[in-house]
Amino acid sequence: MSSAIPVASRLKAWIIAACVLVLAGCSALRLAYNQAPDLVYWWLDGYFDFDGEQSTMARSALADWFAWHRANQLPEYAATLARARQQVLSDVTPEQVCRWWSELRERASIAYERGVPALAGIVRTLKPEQVAHVEKRYDKGDEDFRADFLQSTRAERLEASIKRTVSRAETLYGTLDDPQRALVAQAMAGSPFDPQIWLAERQARQREIVQTLRSLVANGADNGRTQAALRVFAAHASMSPRPAYRTYADRLTDYNCRFAAQLHNSTKPDQRQRAVERLKSWEDDLRALAAPRP
Repeated sequence: MSSAIPVASRLKAWIIAACVLVLAGCSALRLAYNQAPDLVYWWLDGYFDFDGEQSTMARSALADWFAWHRANQLPEYAATLARARQQVLSDVTPEQVCRWWSELRERASIAYERGVPALAGIVRTLKPEQVAHVEKRYDKGDEDFRADFLQSTRAERLEASIKRTVSRAETLYGTLDDPQRALVAQAMAGSPFDPQIWLAERQARQREIVQTLRSLVANGADNGRTQAALRVFAAHASMSPRPAYRTYADRLTDYNCRFAAQLHNSTKPDQRQRAVERLKSWEDDLRALAAPRP
């Protein structure tokens, strides 16, 4: 599918990162997941510039959250992949694809909610200069976004979108043939995906987060108010408070579900078997990761 579906807010990302990592098709999934607490910590530190006490809090919170995620969420992901292995052998409908996407979002929401209390504790320790650091890091992230999605010409943007989509499809199905590549190219050319709209929404969420963090820090917000604010961030990441963007996002998601179903239904028996083997490999990795450790 296209990369057009909006990302969650940055404060939400340390929770969702593990979910994405599990289903991202990493060839060394076990190694990556075992390293995830450290990787996510350093990623977060790049935004918040933790002091010593905050570093200790963040590492402890991540260790606790990943222990919960490993024991409770990974078996569910493995079961999902087991079902997927059966379904990829048959044609699928756009509605089925959209249900898969909704299921992933629901699990990400559960995982995020699990981390809200610990995250609120860290947010309550932030200083004004750390909120300013978050804002600067957002600006850097927007520069990276422009480099990835806002190439100077429409032709270059289309080429990049096709390349991303083919790469993701081939992670599951193996090499696409020429008609399938042509299908991808046609779908990306007709996609309603607009990186300018996505960037505008992304920046609106960033402003909301920065303004809210400033207010929380300036007023010494209590735990209840801080947790409530974090839940608002998650709600707005799932459903924008801006009606025009909600309409755009719904249209884009419907388009992507139709395209994903069309591409899957174009695959040949050997490609579907490749997908079964790939899914089984990921499932085995997840079950091994979820098993009790000495």
